[in-house]
Amino acid sequence: MLGSVTTPRRIGPTTAVVVLVLTTALSLLSGCAQDPPGAPTRTAVQSAQVAAPHATRVVAISLDGLNPSAITKLGRTRLPNLYRMLDEGAFTLNARAQVEQTVTLPNHTSMVTSRRINRAAGGHGVTWNVHRPGTTVQRAAGHDVSSVFRVVHAAGGSTSMFSTKVKFSLFQRSWPVAVDRSVIREQDDTTLTTLFRQDLLANTRAFAFLHLGLADQTGHASGWMSTAYLHAVIKLDRLVGQVLATIRNTPRLRSSTFVILTSDHGGTPGTTSHDVATRYANYRIPFVVWGVGVDHANLYRLNSPTQFKDPGRTRPGFTGVQPIRNGDMANLATDVLGLGPVPGSLWNKRQRLTWHR
Repeated sequence: MLGSVTTPRRIGPTTAVVVLVLTTALSLLSGCAQDPPGAPTRTAVQSAQVAAPHATRVVAISLDGLNPSAITKLGRTRLPNLYRMLDEGAFTLNARAQVEQTVTLPNHTSMVTSRRINRAAGGHGVTWNVHRPGTTVQRAAGHDVSSVFRVVHAAGGSTSMFSTKVKFSLFQRSWPVAVDRSVIREQDDTTLTTLFRQDLLANTRAFAFLHLGLADQTGHASGWMSTAYLHAVIKLDRLVGQVLATIRNTPRLRSSTFVILTSDHGGTPGTTSHDVATRYANYRIPFVVWGVGVDHANLYRLNSPTQFKDPGRTRPGFTGVQPIRNGDMANLATDVLGLGPVPGSLWNKRQRLTWHR
């Protein structure tokens, strides 16, 4: 049962986890490559053999700037692959971005750390949204910050980070030991997806992260929900379909893979902006899980309303029952793998987000 596995498990050469999400990686402040105090050592993790609750691989896919309204507007005929995930998986089109900001790099950092943004409140401190060579998450926070990459690495698993934006190099710099492969192809979603699929076939990754930025790029150029933007979403559907086909057509992947797909923010129709955090079109995002062990249902109906509550059109803060957020991703991935939560995390820190009845 989700949330019932508290003992870290050893991720061996035949196990892995895949999560769908938008993101990439950073360099590390001196000493940050080590596991934080209190985290399980590799020896302890390797000796703890705990069966995974469902899948043994997580693939995370982030579709940058995906407004859920585009999914409903285009429909299953033009988005057959996203609708396949909705028809076969557990999902909501009413999840939430981060409270403080609805921009790319802060939200992706929350995805991989399960922390909020505000440094003073225990967040990761990444408030900028541009490429800053040499900067790390640890420097932004003023102290060590762990991540899903580090937790998986400590358990003996391999990880990867593929992104279409160079600013995601932040993750490789922040966790250089834990990110086994980082690939960036600026504004080239097609090539990046091909490389990602090749990596899935050639390597055993416990956690593989794919960030595709075409919808965000087109929204900034032509406006959210414009004709060009909708065409970009259709192209992204085809790329997601290629990843799903690679999983379905490969027996070892088909029998072991759990996919998480989400976004960092939406975008305001008729504008080229998404940075006003109080606008519904900006803070509303999709959150979809698909693959081994996943039941078809609305995620809010699968989860107790005392744990996760559908927010309607509201923008909940940090108190009370929370909506499903993109920041839940890291601790969902570690939970699927039978590992404990990311140290210092906030979102889904008790690993109670469930995907099955």
